[in-house]
Amino acid sequence: MKKHLFLLMAGLVLSLAAHAQQKGRQPNILIIVSDDHAYQAISAYGGDKLMETPNIDRIAGEGALFNKAYVTNSICGPSRAVILTGKYSHKNGFRDNENSSFDGSQNTFVKELRKGGYQTAWVGKWHLETDPQGFDYWQILPGQGHYYNPDFLMMDGSRKRIEGYVANVTADVAEEWLERRDKEKPFCLVIGHKATHRTWIPDTADMGMFDEVTFPIPETFHDGYENREAARVQEMSVARDLIMGYDLKMFPDYDSIRDGNITRMNAAQRAKFKAYYKPIYEDLQARNLTGKELGEWKFQRYMRDYLATAASMDRSIGRTLDYLDRNRLTGNTIVIYVSDQGFFLGEHGWFDKRFMYEESFRTPMMMRYPGVVKPGTVSDDFVMNLDIAPTMLDAAGVAIPPDMQGESMLPLLTERNAKGRDAMYYHYYENGEHAVSPHFGIKTKRYKLIRFYKRVESWELYDLQKDPRELDNLYGKKGYEKLTANLKKQLDGLISRYEDGDARQILLHQ
Repeated sequence: MKKHLFLLMAGLVLSLAAHAQQKGRQPNILIIVSDDHAYQAISAYGGDKLMETPNIDRIAGEGALFNKAYVTNSICGPSRAVILTGKYSHKNGFRDNENSSFDGSQNTFVKELRKGGYQTAWVGKWHLETDPQGFDYWQILPGQGHYYNPDFLMMDGSRKRIEGYVANVTADVAEEWLERRDKEKPFCLVIGHKATHRTWIPDTADMGMFDEVTFPIPETFHDGYENREAARVQEMSVARDLIMGYDLKMFPDYDSIRDGNITRMNAAQRAKFKAYYKPIYEDLQARNLTGKELGEWKFQRYMRDYLATAASMDRSIGRTLDYLDRNRLTGNTIVIYVSDQGFFLGEHGWFDKRFMYEESFRTPMMMRYPGVVKPGTVSDDFVMNLDIAPTMLDAAGVAIPPDMQGESMLPLLTERNAKGRDAMYYHYYENGEHAVSPHFGIKTKRYKLIRFYKRVESWELYDLQKDPRELDNLYGKKGYEKLTANLKKQLDGLISRYEDGDARQILLHQ
């Protein structure tokens, strides 16, 4: 017993010593943010049934995999604003993509790092409507950017087009900055990948890589949305709402396509695009599918393009990790991989995100931190994209501003008795694209309570232990009155804690 206690204490001392050593030498920070990348499509999460992602998996294998990472607001721009500020959307001002732009004058963790001696940069997708502030360097895609021959907005106000596939080009630009940075300073680099955002066009080298695979139809693909009005009225159905040309690249004439994603391709890229997609279109025409068969064909086509696009991105992430290795930066560089939110891969019959249902609310997140986080760590604590900002400041030994609403994740990874969240709060605001009703809610270890408003006025309650696919809305059913009251009380507490006045007004006037 004494020997066991001695070994335990020795291990703790070594862990603290390693942490202290890292604290004394500020770590470099690399944050890789993808777009709409579903955890289901990452093999570290068991997504190997769909595909392998060896490079993203490497970050988890050499560090920590967060099994229960979530977002505060499942939509692209607002998620990036949360990552930067460590604050909920109602606090940082970027609530949705339709009516918001990011106020760059507000504080961010990057600005705090810069004051603490870091050199900072953002390369790739930005999607916050205004120019980045607080960075020594930035080179960003305008808006959503393009998969082929992307344009970049430069710091001097010019626009620069670079030939190539966007994931490869973004990795090139990131390496160029790393080469010319001030080597005497620690760095914080954020790489924003366009993938895997709609319209899912892979690198020409990856077109067709899943053509021999028939993906299993999700159990909920033909969901009827009983007792879930907000789910019933959405417009993000694979079968109904995916567009044959724009989304699935099915065009009657491949020589006269007007889609800007295609017209910007050079002759060689265009030839490969046509050689791959035209035979698929011709086969579809010959089969003359309708109804359920056509819907399931669209699902297979969607999955093949989406996953091939993810594979193109994974390869470029491998290049970035290899750069760190070659330049002996790996040992003192934190690497975080995170998507801006989850994504539906046919669950409930959908593509896209937005809902507080698990496939959208939950996001992939992993962190490698040599000398501090033990390789192969798996965390089942609730963490959020809200926590990235304070975690980076904590690791850098920079004071966390008191108005940041996130919490450092480091104690959960380094302290045996650290206690994480019991519940998480979510609020989605947009009331336009895909006809998804705004809503807010609470998730505990077992239950989820959601309040929809504006487009649809309703409550939903799920027992995630008995109903992990969220098909059976228990709200208002006999026997759940006490549970509902307790969850509403918990929800009220989170609304107060995070000072969400909009949600408070909705509850007051229901």
